[in-house]
Amino acid sequence: MDNHHAITIIGAGLGGLTLARVLHVNGIEAAVFDLEADRHARTQGGMLDIHTENGQLALRAAGLHDAFLALVHRGGDASRVLDKRAVVHWDETAGDDNGDRPEVDRGELRQLLLDSLPEDTIRWGRQATGARPLGDGRHEVTFADGSRITTDLLIGADGAWSRTRPLLSDAWPAYTGISFVEATLVEADTRHPDEAALVGEGMLFALDGGKGFLAHRKTDRSLHIYTALRIAEDWLDTVDFTDTDAAKAAVLAQFDGWDDRIKALIAHADGALTPRRVSALPVGHRWNRVPGVTLLGDAAHVMSPFAGEGANLAMLDGAQLGQAIAAHPGDTEKALAVYEEELFPRSEETAAQSAQGLEMCFGPDPVAQLIGVFTGGPEGGH
Repeated sequence: MDNHHAITIIGAGLGGLTLARVLHVNGIEAAVFDLEADRHARTQGGMLDIHTENGQLALRAAGLHDAFLALVHRGGDASRVLDKRAVVHWDETAGDDNGDRPEVDRGELRQLLLDSLPEDTIRWGRQATGARPLGDGRHEVTFADGSRITTDLLIGADGAWSRTRPLLSDAWPAYTGISFVEATLVEADTRHPDEAALVGEGMLFALDGGKGFLAHRKTDRSLHIYTALRIAEDWLDTVDFTDTDAAKAAVLAQFDGWDDRIKALIAHADGALTPRRVSALPVGHRWNRVPGVTLLGDAAHVMSPFAGEGANLAMLDGAQLGQAIAAHPGDTEKALAVYEEELFPRSEETAAQSAQGLEMCFGPDPVAQLIGVFTGGPEGGH
């Protein structure tokens, strides 16, 4: 087992993999460590809209843009907005060219990135538990299995609860006030035709009174559902998610008075429900330059999903960091300074948009507010 690496990336999410890929196409080797047992250890969530100005830029830098286009869910950029009575207030079909934010399955995008790397790049089953400086920009990383490595450059791409972040910052994500409960309806067109018709081909928003349903159709024709509640941080702890029927009842009790057609997205869900608290770092989170270490993606700027930018930013972070390292061979500190100079203002602006988006969706008159965003009208406040 190699115990020293010139460049170490903690986390094989989209951001860490994009960084590894951009380094690879520039002839630079990196070692990636991830806590999952292998690439198939778990499903990777729902759909992502990949934007021309960040996520697609990153894929171009990685030499994967054409391959990405082959994965796009044609028609997935359709959108529909309902109130709690299931009245449709906005129904936009997808454009012929799929717009500048085409939808792709997160799992398929991750597989594309994994397949683009040498087989031995990822060290699976290695959960980082902490890191400490050794001087001269070098660091030692410890893992849950008791192993240790040293590295000349350490990049934390290890998500919201990063074990790398404490080397740079005391900040820790705080609860935003919103909790999600996720669900899936498989083979929706045949097994759940009414729910499939309600959601349509793309994204569904049903919002009212500080709560709602967010749903989208995946490329395998399943429906991925998020119920969202503005609720106390400990509410999820009061629900027994090992008992799916009881969990469904607890969630649906929060939607008393909502149309049964919307509630069916949870009532008829297949398999267990998954609870998630939505947390965020402070808007404007940044750190002073520390030799030999930096962060990207959620480790640097985790935010609520209500700007739709988290994955896009993580990938752009990875691409720009990789390009900076390649552009400054032998001068890691210059590369990190160049990268962070662009990272901080970009992530601050987007985190502010995300916080505003949360208030829009779960504040007063969310349907009109959201339609205002789609139409560019005054209701959106943007």
